[in-house]
Amino acid sequence: MENLDKIRAYLKLTLAEGIGAKIFSLLVEAFGSAEEAGLASGGAMGRIHGIGPKKVQALQAVTEAMIDDELAWVDKLGAAIICLGDDAYPKALQTIYDPPPLLYVQGKLLPEDAVALAVVGSRRCTHYGLEQAERFGALLGRAGFTVVSGGARGIDTAAHRGSLAAGGRTVAVMGCGLAEIYPPENAKLFGEIIASGRGAVISELPMRTAVLAGNFPVRNRIVSGLSLGTLVIEAALPSGALITARVAAEQGRDVFALPGRVDSPLSAGTHKLLRDGAHLTVDLDDILSPLGEVGEKIQPDEPLFQTQPGLAGDELAIFQALANGPKSLDELVQQTGLDTGQAASCMTMLVIKGALIQQPGNVFARKNQAIKTPAKI
Repeated sequence: MENLDKIRAYLKLTLAEGIGAKIFSLLVEAFGSAEEAGLASGGAMGRIHGIGPKKVQALQAVTEAMIDDELAWVDKLGAAIICLGDDAYPKALQTIYDPPPLLYVQGKLLPEDAVALAVVGSRRCTHYGLEQAERFGALLGRAGFTVVSGGARGIDTAAHRGSLAAGGRTVAVMGCGLAEIYPPENAKLFGEIIASGRGAVISELPMRTAVLAGNFPVRNRIVSGLSLGTLVIEAALPSGALITARVAAEQGRDVFALPGRVDSPLSAGTHKLLRDGAHLTVDLDDILSPLGEVGEKIQPDEPLFQTQPGLAGDELAIFQALANGPKSLDELVQQTGLDTGQAASCMTMLVIKGALIQQPGNVFARKNQAIKTPAKI
């Protein structure tokens, strides 16, 4: 493991109970480095404003054996530790308030992960929410974004899966240690992220940190901090997704929100975000446009748009029939063998889902195939 002495010095501080990013920063600022802070006396530590006797005691309780045990768990799970300031540490994360002193990483974080978007939302979501999270995960993955989320049930899981299905990259940020798989049913998903070489599972918490509710809101600053913006798909009032959106705005990142049913409690949070100025988002263009120069440089590769997450049966047949360009309703009926009523019903649903757009003359096209006409003033 590279920089082992530095890693051990960081662990000397971060393994102490109650020592988070803020206290770590105070110690390093006071003593000049993590190495010097780890060697400081209890009296010297106690003179730092914000570090009382309990924290001094916790810092002094960390032993070399505890550090050895932590490194053994890192090695056992094939993980790595990246310290703040290392070349491999994500540059965007260095700019946030209270960046994590270190990151435990399974899989790989790559330089291209700087072009990332967070997709978050409710754990208890609707079928619509799952469908849209998977759809946006795929759209973003195909466009070259790394999809960042929290690995939780519901929207997070669907977004990770959508990106992987589209051949994209994804990063899951845990609210517990990497030795604790949560939720347990996502073990296969996390394994796929790691084994595929198309992303990482990361945490700032020591390897065996248990699942505690208080860790998740703190984790959210990493989800948004790794990303150029945060897309919220279904969020109640209140919700963790809204915390992530608020933190993203405080970090100077763009906030995007997908509208939902006006009578659904699970859409109340996203509708509040929209009232408060979040970017209304129904397709990829709604994300690319606010990102300015970054968005302008990203052009989805059309040949990759051969499938659409969440589609099956007649809807998938119609979507695939449009692979080579726009077609009229009559042409689609002839090509797919569906009757006119079936085809019309499917295309209405595909337009609602954002997979297709209807053009003049009852012609349908995939959204990114649509011919743009000059706006009338």
